[in-house]
Amino acid sequence: MLKRARLLLLFFIFGLALAAVATEGASAASPQVDVLKIDGGVAAPLADYLERGIREAEEKDVQAVVITMNTPGGLLSSTESIVTAITNSRVPVVVYVDPWAGSAGTFITLAAHVAAMAPGSVIGAASPVSGTGEDIDETMMKKVKQHTMAWVESLAESRGRNKKAARAAVAEAASYTQQEALGLDEIEGCEELGLDGPILDPPLVDLGADNLEDLLRKIDGREVTLQSGVVVQLHTADVVVNPVNMTTVERFLNAIGDSNIAYILLSIATLGIMVEIFHPGLIFPGVLGGICLFLSVYSLDMLEANYAGLLLMLLAFGLFVAEAFTPTFGLLTAGGIISLVLGSFILFSGSPFSVDPKLIAGVVVVFTVIFLIVVTAVIRAHRRRITTGKEGLVGEVAMVQTSLDPRGMVTLKGERWNARSEDGTIGPGEEVVVTKVEGLKLTVTKRLERR
Repeated sequence: MLKRARLLLLFFIFGLALAAVATEGASAASPQVDVLKIDGGVAAPLADYLERGIREAEEKDVQAVVITMNTPGGLLSSTESIVTAITNSRVPVVVYVDPWAGSAGTFITLAAHVAAMAPGSVIGAASPVSGTGEDIDETMMKKVKQHTMAWVESLAESRGRNKKAARAAVAEAASYTQQEALGLDEIEGCEELGLDGPILDPPLVDLGADNLEDLLRKIDGREVTLQSGVVVQLHTADVVVNPVNMTTVERFLNAIGDSNIAYILLSIATLGIMVEIFHPGLIFPGVLGGICLFLSVYSLDMLEANYAGLLLMLLAFGLFVAEAFTPTFGLLTAGGIISLVLGSFILFSGSPFSVDPKLIAGVVVVFTVIFLIVVTAVIRAHRRRITTGKEGLVGEVAMVQTSLDPRGMVTLKGERWNARSEDGTIGPGEEVVVTKVEGLKLTVTKRLERR
C-alpha cells in the first residue's frame, strides 16, 4: 500500500513538471509587448530606464515596445539620448500620448515608429529654453531654434509625418489636440503657424486609441521600417503585455531628479548643517544635512539648475550663520530671507523644470520662524546681565572683613578678596557693592541703605 502511494506521488510530481514546462513553452511562444512609462519630467534617470527597456526588448525579440507618455518636457540632452535609442532600436517602438507630450515629449513621439494619442491628449509646445536658466541672447536663440527646428523636421520626415506642424511646435510653440494632430479637426491660426491649411495633411501622428488594449488592436498588422531598412509587420492582437518598471535605483534617482524634491533636499541640508553649527555635537542633524547636501548637488547638476539661484541660496545660508555669530538684531536675517526667496525662484528659471511656489513659501516661512527665534534669543542674551566670570561679580554685594582705608579685605560668596574702596574708609562688617574687577582685586563702594 505504501509503495503504491509513493508511485502515485511520483507520477503526480512528474505531471506537474510536464505541465510547467508546457506552460512555459506556450508563454515563450506567445508574442510579447513590453510597456515602458514616461510620467513626469525627462531627465537622465528616465533616459537610462528607457534605454535599458529598449535594450532588453531587443534581447528578447519582442513584437514591440510601447511607451506611454505623460510629460511636460525636460532636458534636451536626455531627449537626444531617448530619441537615439528609439531611432536605432531593432524592435518597433510605439509611443502612446496619454494625456500630454509637451516639449521633449514631442520629439520622442515623432521619433517613434508608430505615434498614437489618447482622446483629450495634447502634443506640442516644443520651443527651446536654456537648461541653466540663463537668458539666451538673440543670436544664440536663433541658432538653438534653427537646430531644433531642423531636428524635429527630420524626425517628422523620416516617419512620413507633417513637417510644418512639427516645425511650428518649435518655432511658434504650437500645441495640437488629438483631433488636430490626426488631421480630423481644423487648426485656428494656421497661416500664422506656417501650415499649408487648417487640416494637417499628412497628420502629425498616426492614429488615436482609447486605451492600451485598443492601441494594440489597431496597430495589429501594421508594417514599420526599422533603421536597418528591415520592414517588420506587427502582430499585437493577442500578445502578452509585459510592463517593464524602473528598478529600485532608477526609481530613487528619478525621484530625486524632481525639481521639488531637489529643492527640499537642499533646504534640509541647509537646516541640518546650521543646527549642527549652532549646537555642535548633536551629530544627527549634521549627518542628515551632509547626506541631503550631496544628494541635492547630484540632483541639481542632473537638472542643470541655474547657478545664480544656487549661489543666492548659499548666500542666504551664510547670512543666517553670520547672524548667530555677529548679531545685527535681524539685519543679516532679513538679507538672508530676501536672498533665499530670490534664489528659490531663480533656481530653475528658464528651464523646463520649476519649484512649486507653495513649497517655496513653506520653506521661507520655516526659515523665517527659526531665525526670528534665534535673533530674539541673541537680543535677550545681550540685554541680560552677565552672571558668570569676572563680569558676573560686578554688582554683587560683599562684606568688609578688614577696614578699607582705602585697601583691605572683603568676603564675596564665601571667598576672601583684596579690595579697594572708592568712598574712603569703610569699617569691618559693612556691606559694599563691587563696581570693578581687575585681576584678583575688587573695586567697591558703600552699599546704599534701602528705605
